[in-house]
Amino acid sequence: MILVGIGVGVAVIVFITALITGLQHNIVDRTLGTQSHIRLSPPDEVNRIVPLEGPATRMLLETRRAQRLRSINNWQQLRDVLDDFPQVTAVSPIISGPAFARRGEALQSVALVGIDPRRYQEILPVSEDIVAGAFRIGAGEAVIGKQLSIDLGVSVGDKLRLETGQGGDSVVNVAGIFELGVRELDARYVYLDMSQAQSLLDLPGAATVIDLTVADIFKADTIATRIRRLTGQKVESWMETNAQLLNALRSQSMSTTMISLFVALSVALGIASVLSVSVVQRTREIGILRAIGITRAQMLRVFLIQGALFGLLGSLLGGISGVGLVMAFNQFGPRLFYIPVNPWLLVAATALATLTGIIAAAIPARRAARLDPVVAIRHV
Repeated sequence: MILVGIGVGVAVIVFITALITGLQHNIVDRTLGTQSHIRLSPPDEVNRIVPLEGPATRMLLETRRAQRLRSINNWQQLRDVLDDFPQVTAVSPIISGPAFARRGEALQSVALVGIDPRRYQEILPVSEDIVAGAFRIGAGEAVIGKQLSIDLGVSVGDKLRLETGQGGDSVVNVAGIFELGVRELDARYVYLDMSQAQSLLDLPGAATVIDLTVADIFKADTIATRIRRLTGQKVESWMETNAQLLNALRSQSMSTTMISLFVALSVALGIASVLSVSVVQRTREIGILRAIGITRAQMLRVFLIQGALFGLLGSLLGGISGVGLVMAFNQFGPRLFYIPVNPWLLVAATALATLTGIIAAAIPARRAARLDPVVAIRHV
């Protein structure tokens, strides 16, 4: 019965940990599937106050300065430096700005995104999300979101007029339609060639943003800080822009840890109670063994090994059951996301249960080792 109890406890640890880990990976993948890990842009413009000459003083009431669309200084050199930056896996300069998309009487506010297709595909593989046409940019062709195509009533091959507040006006051919799965992006994004976007936004040779991806997404904040110090530009990581999501992930991890600790505690109490009863029931046998020459250290090892075996065998049973629960969830569950099983999770659960068994057996083992042989033999 204690083996079954340990098995149930370990199965719960394996299943809950795998479930939460799979859920977190799914959330992060969906979040980062539509954005870069790090975004570099020009620093905000601020008002500079010129000091007054002489003893006269004056109080200034000022509002925050409006931010205009502008290019990153020397963005080509920055791009080349970031290409060789440690842990940065992809770099893509972008020129982005607001515009209006018009077809007949229909008018929609959109975000123009001028890109280098080869580099941008390493950041966000839009070609994999194309639902109609092809991901073809350049020579007066553009790719738009599915929701925008519905709002404007356009399909692949139709013409679309783009108008900007900078006096830019251009007619583009819709070469493809994508669906990223985020309604706001699918309703606003229009992908163009960089040169065409620069012309529309009246920023020749400009790049307003540099997007980056990193090898370890949870080190994006640290890497962003280093890039900020190196370049002097405004640098934000996905961890800063998604602070609430990160707090939710941390809360989930903390909940999983608490569940595992309480399950381990219940397993330890179960093993300790069984071995304590075993010591009481076998007091005379322990006394006889001690009388024929078994040392206290040997007696101590007997119960510690028994506790370790309880933990090991129970964890093997629980590990198999936990994997079975995960497979059943993947096969018959809602299938909203897939739960992977990390082999190291099973190793960690087995080690935890075995260690818990040894610790739980320590007190009964110490009591058995301290029994006086004469008193133990006379025990009734």
